[in-house]
Amino acid sequence: MRYLVPIGRLLFAAIFILGSLGHFSAKDVAYAAAQEVPMANVLVPLSGVMALLGGVSILLGFQTKIGAWLIIAFLVPVTLMMHNFWAVKDPAMAQIQQIMFLKNTSMLGGAIIIAYFGAGPCSVDEALCGKALPKQAAVEEVKQQ
Repeated sequence: MRYLVPIGRLLFAAIFILGSLGHFSAKDVAYAAAQEVPMANVLVPLSGVMALLGGVSILLGFQTKIGAWLIIAFLVPVTLMMHNFWAVKDPAMAQIQQIMFLKNTSMLGGAIIIAYFGAGPCSVDEALCGKALPKQAAVEEVKQQ
């Protein structure tokens, strides 16, 4: 079962790592500017760096809680500014933006859980500390009894 955790980290981190690459394109900066993101030429690439670093951190399980906080700091403004479905006039576009908003809030929930529990087993954090997370170790100890 411990090998499910790195698979979960991979699946969670993939969207941030792959999605971050577009944040360095003129097209994404222009789209954000059209959504009235202030200083889009600075904030969009910065958000790409945050998503990339946070995603890689979670994927590898290295400084995972910090990586999760980077993802949280990325998701909150992006979700509110880029997926504000309540301000969209076209019903079809509003529905798409609502779906994207809910997807982001779901990922925000996952990032909060990771920020609390950390990387778990099969991670760089575990290898450096020489043990699983305290909560996980306690659960495993109870199972052994």
